[in-house]
Amino acid sequence: MVTRRNFIINTSMATATVCLIPSFAFSSNKKTIGLQLYTLRDELPKDVKGTLEKVAQAGYTEVELYGFSIKDQFWGLSPQELKQLLDTNGLRAVSGHYGLGTYLFDGNTTELEAAIKAAKVLESEYITVPWLDETLRKSDDDYIEIALLLNKAGEICKESGLKLAYHNHDFEFKKYGDTTAYEILLKETDRDLVYFEMDLYWMTYSKIDPIEMFKQNQGRFTMWHVKDMDKNNEALNAEIGSGRIDFKSIFAEAKGSGMKHFFVEQETNYKPNEIQSIKTSYEFIAKELI
Repeated sequence: MVTRRNFIINTSMATATVCLIPSFAFSSNKKTIGLQLYTLRDELPKDVKGTLEKVAQAGYTEVELYGFSIKDQFWGLSPQELKQLLDTNGLRAVSGHYGLGTYLFDGNTTELEAAIKAAKVLESEYITVPWLDETLRKSDDDYIEIALLLNKAGEICKESGLKLAYHNHDFEFKKYGDTTAYEILLKETDRDLVYFEMDLYWMTYSKIDPIEMFKQNQGRFTMWHVKDMDKNNEALNAEIGSGRIDFKSIFAEAKGSGMKHFFVEQETNYKPNEIQSIKTSYEFIAKELI
């Protein structure tokens, strides 16, 4: 199976919410629940139209994109073509994960500018940095430099009417003295230019309490990734509500965190299949969390 890390690295090489208010939904009988489309990475590139139809049928009204490259755009579709498919299915691409590898390596803005152009066509709000290559993050000084680059990218995005966000994994919680890489990024980035997309699974995996992080950095986590942790194996995901993460207590603190949008994501351990898994997660969230 293609991992997020390998996918992002390969893409970079190739190219060198919710406010918890029902009125945000596209129709009166749907709640605003988002899906990170990487969840469906095995079938989406083979049938974008059919897969997006299934996403909408499962109840989702927002999505977060992945997979953009300058050469192939979105799985062979232009942003305009993808926007039409999303509109047809009542889906809004609030955010996209864009591999800005060259920018983070040397400040070359070619990929960033292409991402901004695509995001504008899609009428997105956020361009989200999904991953940092290992070569970029070997010391605390590296993270300070990354923060400076994120600030610059955030300013460029803001000038275009967009926002820049950063998505975490577990490596950001490596200690550097009495602080962590994540704390460095939070401290060294301008809160008016760089937003954070908190991945609740990776926070839990790293033994970090999301609620404490909300309290220490109020309003900074405008997006969440909502994915559960398997009860028997913490390295695996689970459908929302079937794992070990206490989402009810976390969602109770949504306002303080600053959360405007959230996206279900599942990278592993589908039971019985990907589409059924996203339906199961949607139903739990709609009935139990919002």
